[in-house]
Amino acid sequence: MLAHAHTGAVHGIDALMVRTEVNISSGLPAFNVVGLAQGSVREGRERVAAALRNSGFALPLRRITVNLSPADVRKEGTAFDLPIAVAILAAAGHLPASALSGIVLLGELGLDGALRRVPGVLSVATRARDHGLKGLIVPSGNAAEAGVVKGLEVFGADDLGAVVEHLRGGQGLGSLTLDPGAFLESASRSGPDLSDIKGQAMAKRVLEIVAAGSHNVLMTGPPGSGKTMLARCVPGILPRLEVGEAMEVTRVHSVAGLLGDGPLVNRRPFRAPHHSVSYAGLVGGGTPLRPGEISLAHHGVLFLDELPEFRRSVLEVLRQPLEEGSVTLCRARGSAVFPARFLLVAAMNPCPCGYRGDGSDRCLCDSSALARYRGRVSGPLTDRIDLHVEVPAVSIEELHDSSAGESSADVAHRVRRARRIQTERLAGVTGRYANAHLTTQDLRRWCGRSRAVTALLHRAVERAGLSARGHDRLLRVARTIADLAGESEIREEHAAEALHYRALDRAPGRCVTRR
Repeated sequence: MLAHAHTGAVHGIDALMVRTEVNISSGLPAFNVVGLAQGSVREGRERVAAALRNSGFALPLRRITVNLSPADVRKEGTAFDLPIAVAILAAAGHLPASALSGIVLLGELGLDGALRRVPGVLSVATRARDHGLKGLIVPSGNAAEAGVVKGLEVFGADDLGAVVEHLRGGQGLGSLTLDPGAFLESASRSGPDLSDIKGQAMAKRVLEIVAAGSHNVLMTGPPGSGKTMLARCVPGILPRLEVGEAMEVTRVHSVAGLLGDGPLVNRRPFRAPHHSVSYAGLVGGGTPLRPGEISLAHHGVLFLDELPEFRRSVLEVLRQPLEEGSVTLCRARGSAVFPARFLLVAAMNPCPCGYRGDGSDRCLCDSSALARYRGRVSGPLTDRIDLHVEVPAVSIEELHDSSAGESSADVAHRVRRARRIQTERLAGVTGRYANAHLTTQDLRRWCGRSRAVTALLHRAVERAGLSARGHDRLLRVARTIADLAGESEIREEHAAEALHYRALDRAPGRCVTRR
């Protein structure tokens, strides 16, 4: 007696279709699972046996062999419980084999037969749809997540008994279909508002540029100047997630087991790991491979507060993802590619004690201590950060100013207008949607500039020691400033403003904007 059921396995954030084959033969009673099944899959034998008995089905007292094909791919996780149990029932004659045709099953079984949610369902649902399968049965807790996939009939079930009744053609499970666009439109913005922050006009201007062009930024200032609050305002001025972006973000969060009750992640992620985060915690890793903070911040904001306090070896792994928008994890047991197109917002104090340049005499840091502190952040990493802005201490006059500043909604309106320009510019290009993603060829095509701008850039390279990468990043920022101003060509004032925000590149006492 042989039966099979379709299911899926997650590798990275992608899914692979798996055929669950069950053979029941004569011999001493045994229950074996083969096909590179790892610990949690093998342990599923006990869950499946108890769930079948407690759901009113007798486990055949014969030799049961379960093969998870393809057999050369590692299988991990608890989502194989349901397909194994259903395939056993089909092989034992409790279900017609035709009932499993074109149906994908996923779910962890409790000992009482209850179905519990599992990670990675959206990835499997997308793969099943692309594979030509017609239906998907998942735990009720995963139904909303899978229901956003068009072209696939999704059923949510509470227990094994309900699944069996549905497959027998009795009381059917209700199918679920959701409109992801409507769900995203209903999302409300959260977090602090720029109008709540006193002073810091230049920092707010920088954040507007950051949001408009998806540029990375480093803020330097004393404690209490508002760096953290400014960083937390960034998601509120970014454009809403598009459906495609939300699907990508949800796949990452689903694989990580961080997806809530909603069908999609409907707000741009904001991740702020502590400076004690490990290498694997930041970029991903573990067994099985799971996404790290940079992938959980995909299409959102990664905020690194107290940047020099992070271990240097941890910070250095950011260099490649900042350039490529993805991270490839290679281990002895396999490899996986995770998306990591995030906006980096970093903050640091001006010196070890934090009070340098605040107008008081509290700072006692000498030049060697300052050099060691700033040296914790390497030059190659700093070179990949587009804007460097100083956030000074807030004066008492600004603190007591009762007038309301510009709101996040006002800034977000200008950001959306600039993003529309960039979207039209990069129409038809996959994975790139903002000026920060312009290639060298794009810069030649879209960054038209006058001779005065070219001369200014030459002086910047010569006097401030800008690298070729720094030069291109300066040009991208200038392009964003021009977009915010509604200009088709980069003007000298746009380039000069962009250069003004490269504070860590400027040599003391020099001004490269002077003719």
